[in-house]
Amino acid sequence: MQSQQYVQQRRKFAAAFLAFIFILAAVDTAEAGKKEKPEKKVKKSDCGEWQWSVCVPTSGDCGLGTREGTRTGAECKQTMKTQRCKIPCNWKKQFGAECKYQFQAWGECDLNTALKTRTGSLKRALHNADCQKTVTISKPCGKLTKPKPQESKKKKKEGKKQEKMLD
Repeated sequence: MQSQQYVQQRRKFAAAFLAFIFILAAVDTAEAGKKEKPEKKVKKSDCGEWQWSVCVPTSGDCGLGTREGTRTGAECKQTMKTQRCKIPCNWKKQFGAECKYQFQAWGECDLNTALKTRTGSLKRALHNADCQKTVTISKPCGKLTKPKPQESKKKKKEGKKQEKMLD
């Protein structure tokens, strides 16, 4: 009985093995029959690179807008095109709407000018915008007052607890 099971298992294995070899041969034949496609020819063009203007918002000074691109060349099909763009509204417009800077902390107040300054280094420029590498901004110092001495937090909490108990 066991020998018959062994023989049947062996036949199943042989059948599976032959089926596998048959599939491999069929795939190999199919690949051999395919013709190799010649690579697409790269068109050499006399067109120059696209030069893009700054992004002009549709309304306001930030949000969605458009920019114009131009290129030169005798055989160019297209020498001008318009592209949609977006100016982030949280960027500092003072340094160009397409330039983003990483700023340091505000410096100490200069008593002579009553201004404090900080420096920013270029973090990112949109669409190859012409941005300065570093920028400096200043603002008025504000009121120069001495800080009031505050009670400790424990004393404040104790006072509130006593008020609640009295109510």
